[in-house]
Formats: sequence, structure tokens, C-alpha cells
Amino acid sequence: MLNLKRVIGLAVTAALFVGMPVQANEVIKLATTTSTENSGLLKNLLPTFEAESGYKVQVIATGTGKALKLARQGDVDVVMTHAPAAEAKFVSEGYGRLPRGIMENDFVILGPKNDPAKIRPSDSAEAAFAKIAKSGAPFISRGDNSGTNMKELILWNKADVKPDFAGYTSVGQGMGKTLLMANELQGYTLSDRGTFVAYSGKIDLAVDFDGGKALANPYQIMLISAEKYPDLNHKGAKALSDWLISAEAQGMINNYKVQGEQLFKATYSE
Repeated sequence: MLNLKRVIGLAVTAALFVGMPVQANEVIKLATTTSTENSGLLKNLLPTFEAESGYKVQVIATGTGKALKLARQGDVDVVMTHAPAAEAKFVSEGYGRLPRGIMENDFVILGPKNDPAKIRPSDSAEAAFAKIAKSGAPFISRGDNSGTNMKELILWNKADVKPDFAGYTSVGQGMGKTLLMANELQGYTLSDRGTFVAYSGKIDLAVDFDGGKALANPYQIMLISAEKYPDLNHKGAKALSDWLISAEAQGMINNYKVQGEQLFKATYSE
């Protein structure tokens, strides 16, 4: 009986000797946020890019902080996140290059449909946060150093509230799991709108506060320093970045809908 592992090993060795192309060069490692994955956007976009370019995109979906850490370590070829201050630092420190704003959605404060903290009439997101803390209602935080978590902490700071009150729970999870927990506890949470819409059939929460432009949530794609990490797939990363700002991809972003609702707005301009 043939040893399958040995046959495969011999085939790989033979391929190397006859100079067949290295498959790793066809793979692009993309570190990005859970919102782009949970919303279904990447599953809608990437097959078209892969079919047109010949590359395969390996998606590592995590919080923005972890995504930028992977990029700093040279563990991925390209990074797409949504935390402007952290991204600016990443570029200024010489790790990132060619940052391009490709799209945006917004953050919303979700909560029980009866809005026990009475945040709906609030004038600002920080005022809504202050009411939640004062009410004693549960607040579920991602607590994962994601872009959403960073935005949440900024809002607590603006509200002059230390996020350690009795109802506050930090779960260290992605957006989807955080939504499910907030739903189970009938608590409040900060979410990107795209993931909320994608999960709306699974949860019984409402948008209790919509901050409009004040809660805008922009996404950037950034290449990684070729000087620091010359062995990354820089050609593939640039191809993906170029494609995402193309008219085709920008149109696909605008046209992507879940339950009839547009989740992201394309924003790239020359």
C-alpha cells in the first residue's frame, strides 16, 4: 500500500527541483477587523479580486490592536483597520506606508428595546454613556483593544466616567460574540453598524443612540514597510490595495447590502 504522505512529500521535492513556482508568493496575508469579516463584506469582495488577480487572500480577522501588532511583527503582508490614531502612529513609526481610506460606516449604541437608561434623547454619545453608567444597566465591552473598543474608551473618557461601574463587563471578544452576550444580558454595547445589521436576525437589541457623523467609523488599508520586512508579499499587498480603490471594488462596497440595508460607504478619492 502506498504511503500517501511520502508520495506527497516526493511530489513537492520534485516540484522544487524542476523550478515550479512557489505557491506562498500567490498568498496575501491580510490582517483586518472582525467587523469586515462578521458583516460578510470580505466574502463578497475577495472572490472577485482572487479571480481577476490569481492571488489568494488569507484573512486574519481580529481586533485592530492585534491586527496592527501582527503587521508590526511582519507576520502579515497588509493590514486594514479602523482606528485613525493608532493607524497614524503605525505609519509615523515607519511600519506602515501608503495608507488609503477605502470606506466607512458608523458606530451605534445598542441596547434593550425599552431603553432602560433612557439614552435615546441624549445630545451626544458621551452623554448617553454617562446615563448608562448612572442607571446601573449592564454594558458589555469588547475589551479586546479593537477599533471599536478604542472608540468606546474615548467616549468613556469624554463622559468623565471610569469604566469600572457595577454593570460594566469586559469580555475580550470580537464584535459578533459581544453582541450575542449583550443580547443575552439585555445590556448596552457599542457596535459598528455593519456587524449589527448582519446579526440583527440573531439578537433582540435596538439602536438606542445613533450619533451620525460624530460616530463615523473610517477604514484604511495600509502596506507594510519593505525596508523592515523585505520578504513579505509586497507585490500582492499592493495589488490588493490598488484593487480596493478601483471603481469596481468601490462600487461593490457601496452596493453590498444585508437585509436591504447598505452596510458601508465607499470613500476613496484621488
